Amino acid sequence: MAWDLLFTNVTLADGSGSVPFSGELAVEDGRISHLRPAGGGAQDARAVPPDCHVVDGSGKVLAPGFIDIHSHADLIFPLPEPRRSELLAGRIAQGITTEIVGNCGMGVAPVSEAGEPILRGINAWLTPESIPWPWRGVGGYLDHLEKQGVPLNVGTLAPHGPLRVNAIGLVASSCPPGALQAMRDALQRALEEGAFGVSTGLIYPPGMYSDTEECVEMARVAARCGALYTSHIRGSSELLLPSVEELIEVGRRSGARVHHSHNEAVGRIHWPKVEAVLAREDRARDEGVDLTHDMFPYPAAATTMLALFPPSSLAGGVEALLDRLRDPSQRRRIREAVEGQTPDWPPWRPGGWPHNLSLAVGWNRITVGSVGSSERRDVEGLTLDELGLRSSLPPFEALCDLLIAEEGRVSQIIHDVTGDGSHEEGLEKLLTHPAGALCTDANDYGRGKPHPAAYGAFPRVLGRYVRDRGCLSLEEAIRKMTSYPASLLGLEDRGLLKVGARADLVLFDPQKIEDRATFEEPRLEPAGISMVIINGHVAAGEGAVDGMMAGVVLRRG
Repeated sequence: MAWDLLFTNVTLADGSGSVPFSGELAVEDGRISHLRPAGGGAQDARAVPPDCHVVDGSGKVLAPGFIDIHSHADLIFPLPEPRRSELLAGRIAQGITTEIVGNCGMGVAPVSEAGEPILRGINAWLTPESIPWPWRGVGGYLDHLEKQGVPLNVGTLAPHGPLRVNAIGLVASSCPPGALQAMRDALQRALEEGAFGVSTGLIYPPGMYSDTEECVEMARVAARCGALYTSHIRGSSELLLPSVEELIEVGRRSGARVHHSHNEAVGRIHWPKVEAVLAREDRARDEGVDLTHDMFPYPAAATTMLALFPPSSLAGGVEALLDRLRDPSQRRRIREAVEGQTPDWPPWRPGGWPHNLSLAVGWNRITVGSVGSSERRDVEGLTLDELGLRSSLPPFEALCDLLIAEEGRVSQIIHDVTGDGSHEEGLEKLLTHPAGALCTDANDYGRGKPHPAAYGAFPRVLGRYVRDRGCLSLEEAIRKMTSYPASLLGLEDRGLLKVGARADLVLFDPQKIEDRATFEEPRLEPAGISMVIINGHVAAGEGAVDGMMAGVVLRRG
């Protein structure tokens, strides 16, 4: 026996959903090597190695490290040290030890030489700074991360957006048969190189131009490989229910495991649809469709400001959009759509639109999250109504001018998502449903005001919803953060406290844990978390080493 770390007198929430129990747990060579409930026999103190770090866990809970199944840190992980550790510090501080990138059809691999400029434009809002992209395939991307080291464990999905851009560019049309075959082949390679599944983002370019058949074909490739199909569905407002039906159809026709990314209802009049969505997804499971979801525990979402524009204006990429906004007649036509076009089905037809966010919530419920340059940082945090007042312009006109000035590098925070500060019934329904995992869907890119979930999502659940509101048991919340997302991804040695599992661990005080990050001060780290262990190394808390590359790159299979 050569234990490196021993937790004694601690409450063990093992991730399975079972009731927590008192006991002790030891770590050796990056794995859990000993686990014993209290009363399982006296521990001979002389058997503990003299150089073993012993932690008295009295009054605290030890759980598996939290797994964020929905991250957008694709271009944070490749950053040079110490920048990547700085931007990922809030992840580790809230107990996240593993995260999955490549969500919502967005990502940086696979990438072709011709596709790279288009993808750089689409991803500009989530790019902390310009860096080379020396990779082409998913395998090359993961190799790059592996070579330089990562602070926490990371895996990726194969995003549909790059697959489509590489095949036909950013065009507002259906995919011809030859290009569709090229996408299928490229997805097969990505899955063989370690991607955990394929993701679609059907409100973003180029996913918004894809029809249901294209989604089914992507899901069929995933099904053959036993991988996951995830989707940011067509719309979460007017088209929420038909969009859910489409996801169910994809699952039924392909046989794939399908996953509803950040299940939500955007806009006050659409909040009541959450109950109907959950009921329909329950029926789909009864009908044999393997369907799951994740959610973030906030009534607001973060995304690119480009999501406010109709599909026709985004054809050709960001530069093409900016050229249209510079042309008065084209800008006028786009404004008429933004201020008056209600989405209807099917949204991929010419002139269609899956999700008009400004109509769903209003200009006063959308704020500027970040801008790319330092000259206009004073607009960060303003609502689009306030942005217009400052410029003495209508909100749409002020927004267009800002996007042109910032070359499209603007993010937004959308409020009134499944509730507000006074109404959280829909959020709680999504949170407590057994098919739902927890996620952040938020990252800190080093500028502006990031979504507070980047620093507080998981502690928020354990403090606000478990301890204070009692709408979720501690053991069920931990399951949703650990073994459940691990099972969706096929991670067999993470997400549970068991002998032989990787030693990804979080030690916290259940009476003190809480999120401190707010929309006004989003970079405040949570309270109540004592230690975070990644692969047996103390990554946060007592004995932590700054900048430690304790993570590993994860590959499916």
